[in-house]
Amino acid sequence: MYMPRIAKVTVNIGVGEGGERLQKAARILEMLTGQKPSFRRARRTIREFGVRKGEPIAVVVTLRREKALKFLNMVFEALGWRVKSSSFDDFGNVSVGIKEHIMLPGVRYDPELGIFGMDIAVTLERPGLRVMRRRRKKSSIPKRHRVSKFEAQVFFERVLNVKVV
Repeated sequence: MYMPRIAKVTVNIGVGEGGERLQKAARILEMLTGQKPSFRRARRTIREFGVRKGEPIAVVVTLRREKALKFLNMVFEALGWRVKSSSFDDFGNVSVGIKEHIMLPGVRYDPELGIFGMDIAVTLERPGLRVMRRRRKKSSIPKRHRVSKFEAQVFFERVLNVKVV
């Protein structure tokens, strides 16, 4: 069986409103990751929150390869190299949150930008999943080739030196 690997790391800052505050969140995300963020729009109107359908409400960056590992090291240093076991789902994905972006090492508070929290999702996969995603000659992948919750926890403990509690 092939060793799991990090497919991608998705960093999301959900502001819940457009305008200047969303632009500040985008600048913070670009500063932290070194990539230009993508703006996500509201799927439907929610009157109670003052959100209209199609209005930009969040910024997202997808990191792969070395950038993903570098960012994960910053995140786990801020979290004390610990992750709850409830953060893992059944398919080898891990989601953690950071309440304030200034918790990350090397990041200083900027009064112009403010403080934002963020969600970080790590997707694990085994080599060979392209067979399932490609356009021509698609094929299904058996369950034994997918990453389980236990395998993801072992991967985090052995490869990334993150303690699962």
